[in-house]
Amino acid sequence: MKSMTGYGRGECTARGAHITVELNTVNRKQVEVSLGLPSELGFIESELRDMVLASVSRGRVNGRVALRYSGASRAVSVAFNEGQARVYRRELGRLAKLLRIPDDFSLEALLRLPGVLETSEPTLDAKVFRTPVKRAFAQALEALQAMREKEGVNLGRDLAKRLAGLRRTAKRVTKRAPAVLKQHRERLIGRLNNVNVEMPRADDDRLLQEMLYYTDRMDITEELTRLDSHFAQVEECLRATQPVGRRLDFLAQEIFREINTVGSKANDAVISREVVTLKTELEKIREQVQNIE
Repeated sequence: MKSMTGYGRGECTARGAHITVELNTVNRKQVEVSLGLPSELGFIESELRDMVLASVSRGRVNGRVALRYSGASRAVSVAFNEGQARVYRRELGRLAKLLRIPDDFSLEALLRLPGVLETSEPTLDAKVFRTPVKRAFAQALEALQAMREKEGVNLGRDLAKRLAGLRRTAKRVTKRAPAVLKQHRERLIGRLNNVNVEMPRADDDRLLQEMLYYTDRMDITEELTRLDSHFAQVEECLRATQPVGRRLDFLAQEIFREINTVGSKANDAVISREVVTLKTELEKIREQVQNIE
């Protein structure tokens, strides 16, 4: 079991450049991937996205890839356009003579004129970085998963503790339920006696069926049995190694539905208090489940 939140970093050096990859994940019901790469590495984005999808099944993954070149690998080439400089100098000298001003045009000013100083960056095929970038990305993914697994262990312990609390409370309800059902039956018999209605004989099917229907509406045995089954399934999820977040989310909804039914059917103050305890603890479990992949 893994948490949906985590962070991982990977880096390597290749062709005079330092590559850094940072990944972090946050909660989402589905898997989402958002990657930021330098423009020259755009060709590899789909491959990196596939690496994420092969490793993460739930949560939003934010990634950043940085490519930093060393000074030597990106040294700028400089060239002087001598012909253009001579044209500028000749025309400036002619202009100075025409205007009768000093011909003191400096070399610095000349270099600032368009076309005199030409610079160019070395060309480098960014595809040479495919393998090193993927290697750094794999390192970041591995670190991310390690952190998610570690956090998942902590979440699993907390959920196991809270599940044990739910079981204890449900057992108290189970122990109380027969007495409550007996009270309801006795209350029904008392009401019938108060209005001078004879108790039904075994062959008086209609009235007997009505009494059974009424008392059955108060019986919470089936709900408690299903609750116990759901608890067992949650325990299975806590021992699982594959993603179980969606299944736990579904089970939490089913547990809430059964608890709600128990509260509405039992019609008993003691059980109602236990139901409040169950709902309170279940809400904490549901919050934690939102963090599980």
